[in-house]
Amino acid sequence: MTGERNILVVLHAHRDDTITAAGRVCDVLRAAGARPVLAETDLEDLGDRARLLRGYGILGRDVALVDIELAIVLGGDGTILRAAELVRGGTAPVLGINMGHVGFLAEIERDELDDAVARVIARDYLVEERLALSVRVTDAAGHVQFETWALNEATVEKASRERMLEVVVEIDARPLTSFGCDGVVVSTPTGSTAYNFSAGGPIIWPEVEAIALVPLSAHALFAKPLVVSPDATVAVEVLERTNGIGVLWCDGRRSHDLPPGARVSVQRSGEPVHLARLHPASFTDRLVRKFQLPVYGWRGPEGTSHPVTGVIRTPEPDE
Repeated sequence: MTGERNILVVLHAHRDDTITAAGRVCDVLRAAGARPVLAETDLEDLGDRARLLRGYGILGRDVALVDIELAIVLGGDGTILRAAELVRGGTAPVLGINMGHVGFLAEIERDELDDAVARVIARDYLVEERLALSVRVTDAAGHVQFETWALNEATVEKASRERMLEVVVEIDARPLTSFGCDGVVVSTPTGSTAYNFSAGGPIIWPEVEAIALVPLSAHALFAKPLVVSPDATVAVEVLERTNGIGVLWCDGRRSHDLPPGARVSVQRSGEPVHLARLHPASFTDRLVRKFQLPVYGWRGPEGTSHPVTGVIRTPEPDE
């Protein structure tokens, strides 16, 4: 690893406000003696607008992945997932700055950008490990056809809208149930607020290590969401009687076709994802803020702060 500080800057390259913010981040990093680094894919997406960013190195050409100290991400959850993919195989944590809508994976909002960069330069942040999934696809003969990983979820889905997918679900090498469905979501705690949440699955606090399994529009009596051990191996087999093919999607970014007889095995990855955190806020508060949950009227114990107003609870005069 080199002595120079290299900070990867990942951005949503099709939004003017994000490009402007990336330019400011690059300027501040250079002024502090650090080198901003951009991915070639981002430069390709930027095209002529790349001239708005100055003094950067290029990941994989000028700077090796192992020399990246941290990734600053400007965008929504999709951009953060792409950043996690870019730093996969290295040790750099990902710091998300929400430039989108919900931005559940983001640590802070855009109005805290300058403070966030200052904290990065001062190395004033914590690193949190998040469980990731290792995903393998084998064919009917047991030959490995595809291997990948996921931070949020691995989803087996039908490829054709008009056809149902016939699957059997297995937990730790034991068959559980089979049914026709639109698909099956296998989620991490991090992904429990993403596709898993939209599909009716449980929200899992990040410190609870577990894997969730949620059938999508299943035609079965026993097709409820399940939560299994983080060390379990979940498998979904596409039954031979399926009329058509399925498709595997991991984090909505990496895909592979699943013909009848294909088997998707999902288990904990030996390589977690690292997220940089600036504030030790509770996950409950994050849920309230991101989903704008109604908590008006809550009093709470003395000394606690309101998750929306930030007001500290003090005892009433007659208490």
